Amino acid sequence: MTAITEQPQGIKSFVDIPWWAGNARLKDISGRLLGAHIAQASLIVFWAGAMTLFELSNYSQTLPMYEQGLILLPHLATLGLGVGDGGQVIDTYPYFVIGVVHLISSAVLGAGGIYHSLIGPEILEQNDTFIGFFGYDWKDTDKMTNIIGIHLILLGIGAFLLVFKAMFWGGLFDPWAGEMGQVRVITDPTVNPGAIFGYLFGVSGKSGMAAVNNLEDLVGGHLWIGSICILGGFWHLATKPFAWARKALVYSGEAYLSYSLGAISYMGFLAAYFCTVNATAYPEVFYGPVGLIHSDTGIVTARGWLATFHFAFALLFLLGHIWHAVRARNKEAGFDFNARDVSLVVSEDPFVGNLKTPLNSSEFSQWLLSNIPFYRPGLSPFFRGLEIGMAHGYLLFGPFALLGPQRSSEQGNLIGCLSADGLVMILTICLLIYGGVSFKKEWRSEFPTYATANQDVPASLKTKSGWNQFAVSFMIGGLGGAFFAYQIYNYLDILKAILTGNI
Repeated sequence: MTAITEQPQGIKSFVDIPWWAGNARLKDISGRLLGAHIAQASLIVFWAGAMTLFELSNYSQTLPMYEQGLILLPHLATLGLGVGDGGQVIDTYPYFVIGVVHLISSAVLGAGGIYHSLIGPEILEQNDTFIGFFGYDWKDTDKMTNIIGIHLILLGIGAFLLVFKAMFWGGLFDPWAGEMGQVRVITDPTVNPGAIFGYLFGVSGKSGMAAVNNLEDLVGGHLWIGSICILGGFWHLATKPFAWARKALVYSGEAYLSYSLGAISYMGFLAAYFCTVNATAYPEVFYGPVGLIHSDTGIVTARGWLATFHFAFALLFLLGHIWHAVRARNKEAGFDFNARDVSLVVSEDPFVGNLKTPLNSSEFSQWLLSNIPFYRPGLSPFFRGLEIGMAHGYLLFGPFALLGPQRSSEQGNLIGCLSADGLVMILTICLLIYGGVSFKKEWRSEFPTYATANQDVPASLKTKSGWNQFAVSFMIGGLGGAFFAYQIYNYLDILKAILTGNI
């Protein structure tokens, strides 16, 4: 699909981006990109409201909450909504109200998304009007710091909302209060910086931040982080990027996407770990036993679902961050991702290396070899490495999972996946080291080396930039391939049941 965009400066450009690239097609059309984001926010809010009502319609007070496949009601209960002593749900009406409010909000957001996607201006102009405040240019570093500042302020307000809920709006559920926990108002949150920031350095336990075991420290931490975010937001609004930031960072739509994905990935891994080991923010009465995915009855608990989901998606976001970061940096350096080349040469000269034989010079062999990822026409280094990495990661999982020392344990498949990931990382490091000593920044045919003189190596791989893209994309594909193989093998029985019609 070809999208025609007009830059704010009035310069037209043609961007050939396939439909599956999503919002990347709109990165230079600020008005349409705003519409896409509002529409996506509408879908998220709609899901939250609809899922809350769905869970409420299936909720049973005769079973533990964590054994009912619930993922939203446990969060609402942790906030102290409709909960009595011992974690008993005594009033479900607040859950109904929250679900309906989200549905109404999604309709309002949906209308805004449709307007900006179809009716509003394609490009948001930058001027002194209220509407002009939302216009931007990716290269405008001052505007980008303003956007960062606004986001930080909004994050700080979000942290303060939890503080206000704990201190003034009914309190939170405390699993350590009373005999089996109760809702209480937090009147004296911890403000001592030594106590709060000591969690970062393991002062309170080896679990770090996840070692928090009382609501005073938890609410105090939100008080501190909310203040830091708001102050940081105003700082970015009032200042311009330092010289080192202008030099180190890439200012483009894809670069900002990579930064965002990296931050989300970090928070996803942190949330998965926090959920797994902490019973203060995630009470056992709502989420199930700490550290266990299954309950005593063999049912996957809410804690198990949350931890697994956060870990899996954090990994995907991390791969997305690496993907877009590499693309953004290499595009900034002038690399053309649409460049295509292929080179597969056999020779009768034995000193060339790839000696012509009946096996490698037959039409079938030539066709077969020219279609493997390393030689296939029409691929950039990025996609060559991605495809090769996916194949390696997918195949490495099996030997580690089935032949490893932990093959008979309950976590044997997961250990096999992590072992395959480790080997992929080692291979990536080896590729990067090889590229660092074999290639220069630019390939000069008049000064050939052992690596660059090989005619079988595609020309786009004979520079440090091209080879590094190949290596990093190999890592992305390898990690993804191992994770994909793990998912298939781990849920093989379910797949068989689906294919045979037994589920």
